[in-house]
Amino acid sequence: MTEVDTSTVTRPAPDGGTSPVLRVRDLTVSFHGAERTVHAVDGVSYDLAPGEVLAVVGESGCGKSVTSMAVMGLLPPTARIGGSITLDGQELVGAPEKQLRSLRGRRLSMIFQEPMTSLNPVLTVGRQITEVLIRHQGLSRRAAKERAVELLDVVGIPAPRKRVDEYPHQLSGGMRQRVMIAIAVACDPAVLIADEPTTALDVTVQAGILDVLRSLRDRLGTAVVLITHDLGVVADTADRVLVMYAGRPVEQASVDELFTSPQHPYTRGLLGAVLRPGSRGAGGRARLNEIPGLVPDLREQPRGCSFAPRCASADDSCLTSRPPLNRSAGTHLIACYHPADATGPDQSRPDASKGTAR
Repeated sequence: MTEVDTSTVTRPAPDGGTSPVLRVRDLTVSFHGAERTVHAVDGVSYDLAPGEVLAVVGESGCGKSVTSMAVMGLLPPTARIGGSITLDGQELVGAPEKQLRSLRGRRLSMIFQEPMTSLNPVLTVGRQITEVLIRHQGLSRRAAKERAVELLDVVGIPAPRKRVDEYPHQLSGGMRQRVMIAIAVACDPAVLIADEPTTALDVTVQAGILDVLRSLRDRLGTAVVLITHDLGVVADTADRVLVMYAGRPVEQASVDELFTSPQHPYTRGLLGAVLRPGSRGAGGRARLNEIPGLVPDLREQPRGCSFAPRCASADDSCLTSRPPLNRSAGTHLIACYHPADATGPDQSRPDASKGTAR
């Protein structure tokens, strides 16, 4: 394998071009406290083409949401951001708040993880949608309300003309999530970040939410960053996958490559933890494979590979130096001294295929 500059790895846009709408380069995020510094994100890079869906996966505490909040410019003042984030060629790191406000909701939008805490409980859902339309498109209140009704219909909310005047507490969890999507896509953004958009939703509602996202991508050419723990959602929805561990990127590949040939031990551990038909343990109960140990404390990152304490293949080189992000084949990137193609598959954590992960 040879070390690569991820700026050379781009996915052709639907129109045949290769210009990414969003480009992240060597992104770092740290939080400075009175006693210690937390390095939440360290060296994340990716390109996002129009119409592409990039899934970002990893355990809680691996930096997925912090990375996306950095892209949105929504981190607190205690955060220190390094690297580069460009949207349509505009640099966002260090940009004035006025510039970021002009882009948020118009060219760059986010569906937050918990709609009940993200929506304003004292404003109707229609008022919260029209606020975006009035600010960024200059619509009158009457025209904005009509557009809000249309958006509620687009995201699959029944009786949208009635629901537009209701409050968040009057809607079900699935409907509130759809309202969040309506707000996020009101101005046809170029990039949509979806942070766990199907968390705590039942399977039927989850399928409906994902259908809405796919429809918006296909109809508007919106690029999507999908943050999720659900590998079934990744298999069904994503074009490419970025695996993060302890704030660092450890593997990046197309969804087909990742599910058929996972190379980093952490990726194989995640896929091995997917429940599959026929998996039975003691007493005939279904048993998931487990990754031993915990994500390290980000205040005390090890010198070498962050995953080494949990990896059965780790040796002295893993403990003393951090493996660079290398290209193993094509656009498949991996940060590991002992990838699967060199040491063989991890028999204790069976590989998952795209079909079994659904």
